[in-house]
Amino acid sequence: MILIIGGAYQGKTDYARSIGIEDFSDGAVASLDSPWEHSCINNYQLLVKRQLEAGLDPIEEAEKIMNGNPDIVIISTEIGGGIIPLEKSERSWREAVGRACCFLANKSGRVVRLMCGIPTIIKGSGE
Repeated sequence: MILIIGGAYQGKTDYARSIGIEDFSDGAVASLDSPWEHSCINNYQLLVKRQLEAGLDPIEEAEKIMNGNPDIVIISTEIGGGIIPLEKSERSWREAVGRACCFLANKSGRVVRLMCGIPTIIKGSGE
């Protein structure tokens, strides 16, 4: 599994394409039952939001994704920086995304952070 993280519009999807990923699903609309059907989940942070809204535990769901497709690439926008949201649900979502990404990073063979289109491999090899 590869986890690709970074701020909004930092080149995460372009990087995924550069390593051969062409089969993307979008976390905003991906199946909650089997989000691992594609080789990549883009906008993972939105999938986590939908999981919370459905009463699902994002960590348990992340484990299901890993088991369903151990070679999956997950792209998530970092949402933990900046101003703390006023809405409790937004704070809970932000925390859940952070915890799920920590879980995935721990289990991933490679973790890549993108900044200004430049990938930095923070875990694993660059291949």
